Amino acid sequence: MVTRRVTRALLGLLGFVAVAGVAYALRWRQHPSPCPYARRRWIDLPRPVITRTRLRALLAPQSGERILEVGSGTGHYTLPIARQLEPGGTVHAVDVQRGMLEQLRTQATARDCTNVVPVHADGQTLPYPDDTFDAAYLVLTLGEIPDQQRALAELYRVVKPGGRLVVGELLPDPHFVTRPTLRRRASREGFEFDAFAGTRVGYFGRFHVPA
Repeated sequence: MVTRRVTRALLGLLGFVAVAGVAYALRWRQHPSPCPYARRRWIDLPRPVITRTRLRALLAPQSGERILEVGSGTGHYTLPIARQLEPGGTVHAVDVQRGMLEQLRTQATARDCTNVVPVHADGQTLPYPDDTFDAAYLVLTLGEIPDQQRALAELYRVVKPGGRLVVGELLPDPHFVTRPTLRRRASREGFEFDAFAGTRVGYFGRFHVPA
């Protein structure tokens, strides 16, 4: 009898936790916001499917290029991309959280990576002139931006004609953007679709600005 009561209590607790978790995820999805700085260790964990290697292959960074990253966090992708741009190229790493940028700056200094430019800014209002960048990318970030359409419009504005855009998404991120949704929204701003790499639950999508 005691064992049954304990089992029922545990099942009830697990059910409550599961429901609370789903409710929290739904609320977070309805009210987009970046991953808090206090949880930054989560974003530094290995990421299946949306790996650094796959990003480099799809983005195809070249030495001397100027590339924009929106939502850099602490630099999971930033520093490997920056290495590909040497000599002469730079990564402008934009994030809305100063703490993330300070952590990125510390890591770049520790690894003697001098071509990273941390920038405190919002992806919905990028502080750059038109046609500034050869390419741009954002990973696990688009869904966190309240106005995704505006962010994509800003990216289209600052990427040069012929330039590339790569967007990465992965479940179980509560802000996950599906492939059809991404393709539709990017197309609405003028981007032309190139390819998807990965699966439906984790992928990179590549687009370009018409020349």
